Amino acid sequence: MNQQSKGIIFDLDGVIVDTAKFHFLAWRKMSNNLGFDITQEQNEDLKGVSRVLSLQRILKWGNKTVSEEDFQRLMTEKNEDYLSQISSMSENDLLPGMGKILDYLTQNNIPFALGSASKNARPILKSLKIYDRFAAIVDGNDVTKAKPDPEVFLIAAEKLNMKPEDCIVFEDALAGIEAANTARMISIGIGDKNVLQDADYNFADSTEIEIEFLEKLVRK
Repeated sequence: MNQQSKGIIFDLDGVIVDTAKFHFLAWRKMSNNLGFDITQEQNEDLKGVSRVLSLQRILKWGNKTVSEEDFQRLMTEKNEDYLSQISSMSENDLLPGMGKILDYLTQNNIPFALGSASKNARPILKSLKIYDRFAAIVDGNDVTKAKPDPEVFLIAAEKLNMKPEDCIVFEDALAGIEAANTARMISIGIGDKNVLQDADYNFADSTEIEIEFLEKLVRK
């Protein structure tokens, strides 16, 4: 590994792959079963948020109160529904532009890690055929604090043997950008720059990211 290079940390949903649509369908099905609906706009507030907090928000939107037992059951049922939908994913589901970025990092021995709230990150990466390319994977099973707490990124930096300030984070959610900035990492927002305005750099999607930009960034 080139000791000059920085380490890269990727969020999963909305950066490497679009699983938000599958989450939305599963949460919406659950909400409908409880007698109410959720919108695409509300789903935006669930991006990068843990399963527990997501369900708490949804129940509040629907003005529903459930027992702890039912709460756990709803989380399990939603996750099983979601997993059944993502089980058919393949490398073709990589978001446009991301394959080029991962290829560049791999070919140049620039270490990269996953820093995601998802507890299903590992099976998703395996479905995408990119699991073995990650130097480290930190997901919802490895952390106790959700973004915007920087815990997930700090653990990823540690696993990469990198100082936080030598790491670059790719994120599509405001909570993730906040977490990266709190960790003193370079933040790259993928998505609406009006929402992700606190990011150090902004791109509408990964296809806008040129290899020359990456080269300069990782060698700084």
